[in-house]
Amino acid sequence: MAENENTPKLHKDEIEEKAKERIKARKERKKKNRHEYEKKRVIVPTVTAVFLVFMGILAAIHSTYFQSTDDAFVEGRLITVAPRVSGPVVKLLVDDNDDVKAGELLVEIDPTDYEVKLHQAEAKLAQAKAQLNVTESDIEKSTSNVSEAAEDVNSTSSKLEFAQKDHKRYTDMYKAGIVSKQDYDKSQKEFEVSQANHKSATERSNAAKFNLESMKAKSESVQADIKRLEAEVEQAKLDLSYTKIYAPQSGKVSARSVEQGNYLQVGQPLMQIVPKQVWVVANFKEIQLTHMKPGQSVSIKVDTYPGKRFKGEVQSIQRATGAKSSLFPPENAVGSYVKIVQRVPVKIVFKEDISDYNIVPGMSVVPKVKVK
Repeated sequence: MAENENTPKLHKDEIEEKAKERIKARKERKKKNRHEYEKKRVIVPTVTAVFLVFMGILAAIHSTYFQSTDDAFVEGRLITVAPRVSGPVVKLLVDDNDDVKAGELLVEIDPTDYEVKLHQAEAKLAQAKAQLNVTESDIEKSTSNVSEAAEDVNSTSSKLEFAQKDHKRYTDMYKAGIVSKQDYDKSQKEFEVSQANHKSATERSNAAKFNLESMKAKSESVQADIKRLEAEVEQAKLDLSYTKIYAPQSGKVSARSVEQGNYLQVGQPLMQIVPKQVWVVANFKEIQLTHMKPGQSVSIKVDTYPGKRFKGEVQSIQRATGAKSSLFPPENAVGSYVKIVQRVPVKIVFKEDISDYNIVPGMSVVPKVKVK
């Protein structure tokens, strides 16, 4: 029975001993955790500070040798295709995103009206040329008449001169009583006839000359009409040729807004041709241009191809800031002034073949220029 009475006492001592051990272990864990926490409070800020200093040094070194900006975009020529004559579309030969070559037929406008105008202009020109031929024939006749009239004037002038001298001689002899009055009257009559003949020949000559001048003036007028009509024919031919609209340059069709059957007006935008040649325009801050110059190599990151770096080269730097080149440049002389770092467009060209990549105008890029 004594042994049984001591058993609960032993269990109680064991329980107390185990409780003390648990309390001791808990205190040791708290002490250890507190030590580790204090250690982290020192190490983490130190490592972070060292890392930030290291990254700052790298950034400073990088900015010394490289300049980069995310304010950069792919640019290219966007060629707008527009008609030079009006009319309904009878043929539409391209669709959106089609590849076209320079000189390829894109759209055809109904040519009927312009063919009629060309035929009318050609008919007027032919009529004017026929009239010119008639006029030139009349000029030849008038020239011949002028020559004949001039010969008649010369002939009657000689006869008049002879008759005048003969009449004077007979007059003197009649006064001297050498010849009869009948001879004197005869010389007087011949003198008067010669005067009349010379006057008539002179009048015919003047009329022939006037008619010749009139024919020449008419010829000049007809020739002027012919030149005008020839210009009208050429314009009609041009207008007829303008009914066929060709691609001005090779590239890809974009922004097509025309459909077959549409009635087009002169200058109406139909589509755009986007050539394959593209480049980058990067708007660098003015403080980034200190050592930048044409010919420097560029690494170009295109957002569409994040794992690819394209090779480029600085081609040129614009001679004015973007703000100064805008439609409404800022007027810094009025009101309160706040200095803003300006940006200057820099043109960067690709120095490798990018035909296998879909790099089109408007895409965002990040160029990195090696300035040293």
